[in-house]
Amino acid sequence: MPVPAQTLEHKVSSLSIGNESTEKKAAASIENMAAVSSKQESTDAPSTASSDNSDVLDTAALAMKKSEHKIMEEQGLLKGEPLLTTNPHRFVIFPIQDNDLWGMYKKAEASFWTSEEIDLGADMNDWNKLSNNERHFVSHVLAFFAASDGIVNENLAQNFMTEIQSAEARCFYGFQIAVENIHSETYSLLIDTYIKDPKEKLRLLHAIDTVPCVRRKAQWALQWCHSEYASFAERCVAFCVVEGIFFSGSFCAIFWLKKRGLMPGLAFSNELISRDEGLHCDFACMLYSKLIHKLPEQRIVDIVTSAVDIEKEFVSDALPVELIGMNSSLMQQYIEFCADRLLVALGCSKHYNTHNPFEWMELISLQGKTNFFEKRVGEYAKSGVGVEENHTFSLDADF
Repeated sequence: MPVPAQTLEHKVSSLSIGNESTEKKAAASIENMAAVSSKQESTDAPSTASSDNSDVLDTAALAMKKSEHKIMEEQGLLKGEPLLTTNPHRFVIFPIQDNDLWGMYKKAEASFWTSEEIDLGADMNDWNKLSNNERHFVSHVLAFFAASDGIVNENLAQNFMTEIQSAEARCFYGFQIAVENIHSETYSLLIDTYIKDPKEKLRLLHAIDTVPCVRRKAQWALQWCHSEYASFAERCVAFCVVEGIFFSGSFCAIFWLKKRGLMPGLAFSNELISRDEGLHCDFACMLYSKLIHKLPEQRIVDIVTSAVDIEKEFVSDALPVELIGMNSSLMQQYIEFCADRLLVALGCSKHYNTHNPFEWMELISLQGKTNFFEKRVGEYAKSGVGVEENHTFSLDADF
């Protein structure tokens, strides 16, 4: 897939990680990002200044060649895939045909929340205390998140919801679309709350067009929205990667701020959203496990490692985690750890064989097993869900 020559990664790849101090590296990164952004912005709104970048997004996937697995799919060599075979009973939910997928839907339903539940009242005090480097990092992470949820929904609405014939899977996807909308609203609300300069706010809300490091990750995800170039199995794996790898470094970085006792509203929203995305990733892996015609292991590894390379560059060069005082090398190791965990979930062997360098993430990662600033914890679930109930009417009780 073609990548624009003037990308943020190229601009900041000359940063020296070994000899420069964190402050110098942070300053260099911000200066380079600002230089790139200033070239792309006009005196008007960011969206009008970057139509060329949008064209790149539109044509990136069109430049792909059909994969070998997609050609086999078109030639009818992958027939007999129950999840993709027209199901005349897909309009009615009962009787449940797949209890595993239905259970995932009910779990998602039990974890529902809305952006109104996030209290940002105390965040501005912490925001004003952050360094320029820290504010720069957080704002650009939020910009990526705000755009990425829309890309996930684009794929769900235009592709998976029509391709999948399982009523249970469609229930989950329908709910996921609503949840991704809440995520996107929350990230946009965070940007709107923290960023007071109108021009900067617009630039961040249009980050796919205006922020090169965000654009590159978006390009990778968008290429997998085109069903004419990749098989369903490949696209299913790719969106496991989007939610299991592309989000991992940024989630971890925000948890790092939480560990420092900063930004309680941001920290709690991150906990809720990371829990949701963990469930979405688990569902995608489960769905893939039910496919009859799976991908060769090397094909899965290729998809995963290409995303890992982009994510590692994102957290070390493009938007270095050193801006908030994290160790860049350890963050890259953490991304490899997440990639191995995903590969195992997809039925493959580990590729990187690295351990989790952040032991504290075992407590506050995608499982939600921690205490939070707020009254409600991230493992919150609607009452009655996941609890066996007997609805049989009986008169044998003593009164």
